Amino acid sequence: MKKFDKERVLLAVAGPVIALVAAIALTSVVLLASGKSPFEPYSLMLQQATYSDVQVLILNQASLYYLAALAVAIGFRMNLFNIGVDGQYRLAAMMTAVVGTHIALPGVLQVPLLLLVGMLTGAFWAGIAGVLKVTRGVSEVVATIMLNAIATSLIGYLTLDNIWGVQVGNNNTTGVMKKSGWVPGINLGSDVGEIYGLVFLAVLMGVLYWVVLNRTRFGFDLRATGASETAAAASGVDAKKMVLTAMLISGAVAGLSGLPLLLGDAHSYSLSFPTGLGFTGITIALLGRNNPVGIAFAALLIAFLDKASPALDYATPVAYEKEIATIMQGLIVFAVVISYEAVRVWGLRRQQKRVGEELAAAAANNNSPKEVAAR
Repeated sequence: MKKFDKERVLLAVAGPVIALVAAIALTSVVLLASGKSPFEPYSLMLQQATYSDVQVLILNQASLYYLAALAVAIGFRMNLFNIGVDGQYRLAAMMTAVVGTHIALPGVLQVPLLLLVGMLTGAFWAGIAGVLKVTRGVSEVVATIMLNAIATSLIGYLTLDNIWGVQVGNNNTTGVMKKSGWVPGINLGSDVGEIYGLVFLAVLMGVLYWVVLNRTRFGFDLRATGASETAAAASGVDAKKMVLTAMLISGAVAGLSGLPLLLGDAHSYSLSFPTGLGFTGITIALLGRNNPVGIAFAALLIAFLDKASPALDYATPVAYEKEIATIMQGLIVFAVVISYEAVRVWGLRRQQKRVGEELAAAAANNNSPKEVAAR
């Protein structure tokens, strides 16, 4: 591997590693300040990861996180901050559950239909923010935050008894979906659990994300527009069209985020359906540096913190609050921003130093600076 490639890999890995180390160190300080061991909670959570049933929970949760993070990453690559993934995925899951409850087709048609409904709903909801941005210049951050709130109210309205809701105890649900829309998973036994069938969809979406962004003209135009709309427009790219397209695609992927759980386990949407998935996706996309492989590791890490932390409540002789994992996740966000900026500055200085050395060598060999730049 060439020296330049080694430096590029180092710069790519340094940010997440520094962020994790900093988050662990700061969480340990919090534990010390509360008079508890700064090491035992990590040991307890790592022990949980050795159990097969916890591993299944981590993998299933990571599939949801991965899809949500991909949706965020698509926006990031376009220099867009789609903070509305949470509303997009919840509304998409609700509409998918409604369709799955009232329409019964053979499984080979039902499942693709439900996936399509989820994608179209998410794309539609994100597209509202996209249209507002390209036609009225409304910030996508403001628009998507407002749309999150509207989605919450809309879901509450549509799940009323006189609309599409089915009352189950004190919970409003959409009713149980037709079995033809259930996606079977990999059953590892009653003591271990079942891996969601749509885990493989998450893997496929990761592959498509990489191929489209790095091996297609559309991906190049998207990244170029995100880097500089002016430069992209000068090369013939319609920047406004790319902004709208990126928001639609981001919303479509967000619409898939809740479906591994919906089609693989819950089979019904209710007011207890998990929330906050989109905001966690932002953390994961940042930690994974918008790279599909990096996002996968980040999704597994955050899912591990989620599923291993409940054991802290039952630790003996000293119990630890499971919120320690939440504190760590929050610290990761801060550490990511700081560490990435530090790594960027360090990389820039390294590059400037290397160019200076090459220019000095060129001067010594009577080569012109243009020849050095050409190399």
